[in-house]
Amino acid sequence: MAIDPRVRGERNVELRPGRFSVFGYAHIPSFKEHQRKIAEDSLPDSIERHLQSETIAEALLDAGYVRIGLDHFALPGDSLAIARQDGRVRRDFQSYTDDSADTLIGLGGSAIGRMPQGFVQNVVPTRDYLIATAKGYAFTDEDRFRADIIERIMCGLAVDLPRVSRLHGRDLRSAIVDRSRIESLIADGAVTMVDDRLSISDGAEFLVCSVASAFDAHLVHSAATHSRAV
Repeated sequence: MAIDPRVRGERNVELRPGRFSVFGYAHIPSFKEHQRKIAEDSLPDSIERHLQSETIAEALLDAGYVRIGLDHFALPGDSLAIARQDGRVRRDFQSYTDDSADTLIGLGGSAIGRMPQGFVQNVVPTRDYLIATAKGYAFTDEDRFRADIIERIMCGLAVDLPRVSRLHGRDLRSAIVDRSRIESLIADGAVTMVDDRLSISDGAEFLVCSVASAFDAHLVHSAATHSRAV
């Protein structure tokens, strides 16, 4: 007999884990062939996905968990929640973390690693994994500047643009790539901007990726295929 998802969720909370990672289903039939068996019209649309996400978030907040960025939750005494309070949370390819290491080594086929000099990715087919690293991308000063801005937004839901610009010796006026997006978010009340210090409003946390994308210079030129998201 199937278990009601709400009951399953209550049981998860009763176990009282230190952290929750709550991810939406990623539908990429062009990459995951078995997903082609799923009828597209049976999947929830962006509004339904948002409602699902916020329902889970409200349940965890009511249970005493602290929201960490977009999709993580932790008990107040957890090291990740403490790092969030102190402004030390970072984000890597998998999750939010309080680890300050500047090197992430990816193991296995298609795994992506990050070194101080840039990104590296292993070959995708498992059978070829003995070759390990297949390609890489070296960071530019511009990349480091934008990565710092985006990480602050993704982790702290706010960023002090003058401070980050000074740290990287960059022109503050060049920080925002898609200014029309930020202006639209401000007009909708999802974002506030005071003296070039940006904050995401309460209740608009689910838009964090949209806010961060306004500072990503690579998105304009990207032709990559992504999973469907809100």
